[in-house]
Amino acid sequence: MIERAYRTAEALGIPVWCQDEAGPYQAIPQAGPSWQPVGQPAQRPHEYLRGGTATLLTLFRPATGEVRACPVTAAPNAVLHPWLKQEMSAILAAMSPPDPAAPGRRVAEWEWRERSLWALEHLPPVRLLLVWDNLTGHQTPEVLNWLVARGVWPLFTPLGGSWLNLAESVQRIVVQRALAGQHSHSAHELMAWLAAAVAGWNAAPTPFVWGGQRAVRRQRARERRHALAGTGGFTRTPISRPRRPRYQLPMPNGYAHVT
Repeated sequence: MIERAYRTAEALGIPVWCQDEAGPYQAIPQAGPSWQPVGQPAQRPHEYLRGGTATLLTLFRPATGEVRACPVTAAPNAVLHPWLKQEMSAILAAMSPPDPAAPGRRVAEWEWRERSLWALEHLPPVRLLLVWDNLTGHQTPEVLNWLVARGVWPLFTPLGGSWLNLAESVQRIVVQRALAGQHSHSAHELMAWLAAAVAGWNAAPTPFVWGGQRAVRRQRARERRHALAGTGGFTRTPISRPRRPRYQLPMPNGYAHVT
């Protein structure tokens, strides 16, 4: 369902956003290249000082490359949920009202569970798809009801499948730009560098297209399936087929030729 959203939702006029939390990152010397004179390598202090940590709350739209992020010292539900509601309200306010009859707007086209995670009798048309990690805090009924009531349909990544969340890809780029080879002395300095890196990314954003090596491997795995006698089942390896019955041809001198 997430792959289908990446490939088709934007063409149907349904924005796809990804949310993730990067970090926490410590205020310590970070690995990475640095510009130094020849013969004078960079020196890092060996003392371990507790300078605090910083986490980056990230919203990413792959089709445009836009990043909405907020550096914080910690990311519990009390911090994440209000920030997410604020950003989603701003995104929805800039969108035009949806046509309920348009393709992709029905909830049934994006729902795959037998039991819903929210308690709403009336579901509005889908306005936005949100790719989210499958965490307990992300499945809080209060925030889920708030999102679904406004047409924001969450798509949770499966267990062990957080790589389906493209927010992780842009976070890796932003964090490397902000912290590689740097030595921060406080969490506030870390947060300032992360915010500056996000602003630099949004000055010239790069759209992301779904695909890559993992998607190719998944497609090859689908093609290696072997159907079972025309049914809906399949196997990963081919089933050995019985050979024709063996029979003997009589030959002179009491010998037999087996075919």
